[in-house]
Amino acid sequence: MLSFPALLSPSAANIQHISAAQQTPAYAKWGKLAMTNTKIKYPGARILDYLHVGRTTQGSNCTETFKLWLSRDNREFGVFVRITFEEKTEKIRAITYQETPR
Repeated sequence: MLSFPALLSPSAANIQHISAAQQTPAYAKWGKLAMTNTKIKYPGARILDYLHVGRTTQGSNCTETFKLWLSRDNREFGVFVRITFEEKTEKIRAITYQETPR
């Protein structure tokens, strides 16, 4: 029988330690930017939901696409936010917004 401290020791099991940096997805910083800028573009709106749609690459530029679900003035609607940036420097080239009813 193993004692309680033995169960917690690293030798008792193959334990993998994962740092916070490994758990944070690469798109997280762009998602925060998308939400911050959406709050500015749509003042008074509440962000109800957030989805990372994906990343596309064209030449030296990448585009991260997010779909945010907003509520404002008793109306719910979606907004696609696309952030285009230079891959190496992460310099932002454009941020676009496209409303969608679904």
